[in-house]
Amino acid sequence: MKNSRRIFLKNTSALAAGFVAMPAFANLFPAKQFFEISLAQWSLHKEFFNKKYDALDFPVITRKQFDIGIVEYVNTFFKDKATDKTFLSALLQRCKDNNVKNHLIMIDGEGDLGNPDNNERTKAIENHYKWVDAAKFLGCKTIRVNAYGRGSRDEVKAAAIDGLSRLGEFAGKSGLNVIVENHGSYSSDGDWLLSVMQGVNRKNVGILPDFGNFCIRHENNQCAEEYDKYKGTQMWMPYAKGVSAKTFDFDAEGNCIETDYPRMMKIIKDSGFKGIIGVEYEGDKIPAEEGIKKTKELLIKTAKAI
Repeated sequence: MKNSRRIFLKNTSALAAGFVAMPAFANLFPAKQFFEISLAQWSLHKEFFNKKYDALDFPVITRKQFDIGIVEYVNTFFKDKATDKTFLSALLQRCKDNNVKNHLIMIDGEGDLGNPDNNERTKAIENHYKWVDAAKFLGCKTIRVNAYGRGSRDEVKAAAIDGLSRLGEFAGKSGLNVIVENHGSYSSDGDWLLSVMQGVNRKNVGILPDFGNFCIRHENNQCAEEYDKYKGTQMWMPYAKGVSAKTFDFDAEGNCIETDYPRMMKIIKDSGFKGIIGVEYEGDKIPAEEGIKKTKELLIKTAKAI
């Protein structure tokens, strides 16, 4: 028994010494990436608008061209299919056939949830119900909505709190989240959107921080003033149920020109976020397919670096 113990200790010491002698040993077991990657359908919006791709192709393209296993839909590309179970079933089958998970549907064009007029706001809320049902059918966890409205900051804020609260209550019955993207108007103002979330105060209502939509004032069709994207993202992360990693242009090393990805990703990581980050390429200097691949590579490279 004593000999066995001496042999065990001897072997254990030798193994430990071997680890010390191999400083690169840890690289054999890299830390797990703190997020999953999805593909936002809007990255290919030109291709879908010009009919290069069909709406049913999206999960197939996502897996086969980009080796991404999670998708974010945009309702614009199947606007009349929200209640079409034949279409939704076919879409779901494409996902299953290609091992693709449905994450969210981005909802546009269904009315302003921040409309100060109660009747119009109620109509907008109810217009979103069918998309909640469609998202549930597809196995999504979330719908992305807009907090638009015409009026003063305070008027639209009060209306948005009401609209998001009521829609959040409806979506909650199906176990779905409702998230707001910084998507122009007041929603691109970090303080305003944060105050809306604080007013709603529902666990299933949150934010989809987008790296590229922080313009708070336009002049002559140009952005004249931007909210600090790093400050905005940092204050929103406690409410984030997803992140949109937007890119427009890259330098020769593959780094994003308009956003400091190491800085932005460190903010996200330090927040404790462990969810899904969506690739959303929106540039026009290179083909969309190339831009998507570069954005995915940048996310992975940055994650390893931080």
